[in-house]
Amino acid sequence: MPVIRVKDLSKEYLVADKQPGLIGTFRHFFSREYTSIKAVESIGFNIDRGEIVGFIGPNGAGKTTTLKMLCGLIHPTSGVVNVSGNIPSLRKYKFLKDITLVMGQKQQLIWDLPPIDSLKVNAAVYGIPDKEASYRIQELALMLDLKEELNRPVRKLSLGQRMKAELLASLLHRPSILFLDEPTLGLDVNSQLRVRDFLYNYNQKYQATIILTSHYMADITSLCKRILVIDKGQLFYDGPLAKLTQQFSPSRLVRLEFNEQINFSLLKHYGKIIKQDNYSVKLLINRNDLPQKINNLLNNFSIRDLEIADPPIEEIISKIYSNKIE
Repeated sequence: MPVIRVKDLSKEYLVADKQPGLIGTFRHFFSREYTSIKAVESIGFNIDRGEIVGFIGPNGAGKTTTLKMLCGLIHPTSGVVNVSGNIPSLRKYKFLKDITLVMGQKQQLIWDLPPIDSLKVNAAVYGIPDKEASYRIQELALMLDLKEELNRPVRKLSLGQRMKAELLASLLHRPSILFLDEPTLGLDVNSQLRVRDFLYNYNQKYQATIILTSHYMADITSLCKRILVIDKGQLFYDGPLAKLTQQFSPSRLVRLEFNEQINFSLLKHYGKIIKQDNYSVKLLINRNDLPQKINNLLNNFSIRDLEIADPPIEEIISKIYSNKIE
């Protein structure tokens, strides 16, 4: 049975229109006009317990609005939302203990205090006994590679250390459902890797359900087998990441390294040449023609090395966002 059920979910905002200048200001004051903007429009999906689902889309697509409706921070205009048997907008205590929302651009830790003090406050809010709170803090700190950083003022921590401490604070009550909005925003490569490893281990250990939004496609590809793609408030893909690659990229990337220099013009009828060097070339070859053309290449050329891969996922997603692919 799905732990998250969403059906025909929509959210509209009324935005006041104002003309520039003094006259526009007076008109705006006495006779205000509004425009209805659809942030989310009739989306629906189900998520099972323990799934890690990537939720992607361009800026302004409706990702954060959807997450906030799933958390109950925003009331939907219409539709049905059920999270772990609860209606999020009612914000019941049992529901709040079962979820957490982490936003990469927001913080809950007190700036001038060390994280350990904020963590103790969080433990008291959730009614966690001192001994159990200490155990959980040590457990999560070990998983996140946080040590003496917990005893330094938050303002003296690096962005990566602060983000990991924010994660620790958000997971101290051991939520079973995690809504993560850009959790690796602004982090360096090493910090991103540590956060990804932590989220994977947390999911494996506690069977937590995770919905993750990120503009770093490495977060999505390393953690999520299933993705939801949203654009202009509408959900237009829900399925495996691998299937998205096949559906929206009809070609595969083939890298060939030859034993000798060749005339690259001979390769044009095999596929589209992306890059060429003295002894190597990258081709885009249609998936349906791939076996036959690879066989012909091996028979007709002296090839030292051959590698076949899907085009970079960033490139595929970029095409989808820019509406180059229907």
